[in-house]
Amino acid sequence: MSARIIVRVQKESFDAAAEAAPLTQGRRDIGALVTFTGLCRDEGGTLAALEIEHYPGMAEEEITRVAREAAARWPLDGIVAIHRYGLIKPGEPIVLAITASKHRTEAFAAASFLMDYLKTEAPFWKKQHVAGQGPGDWIEAKEQDQAAARKWRG
Repeated sequence: MSARIIVRVQKESFDAAAEAAPLTQGRRDIGALVTFTGLCRDEGGTLAALEIEHYPGMAEEEITRVAREAAARWPLDGIVAIHRYGLIKPGEPIVLAITASKHRTEAFAAASFLMDYLKTEAPFWKKQHVAGQGPGDWIEAKEQDQAAARKWRG
């Protein structure tokens, strides 16, 4: 059975429980559902907001490609990947990754794989808005996030 894959890039926030429901509704064979929600941190009070931009169509296509890669690596029943764009304030959700499988090991591994990709390689541009100073520079993925992503590549 192939995994059900749902990918969206959207400006609006999301409800993780509502997004997970379609993966398990009517299913009695799923034993593990891993849900990860990434939130915007205030970085010790210095960050007013993150501005996230994307190229519509390309971002969804790339995330779908990696979700399919996750489904090929692990026996998954479903994947939900949602990434927001626009101005996101501290405390608000940025990204959601949900994986469903018969067993937890595969669900956790696939969710981690998907999040490492979304943090480092997904085609998004991020700009920090510093509190009291307005927009700053565009930022890149941190080295620790890059290192986490490299472990899946070889």
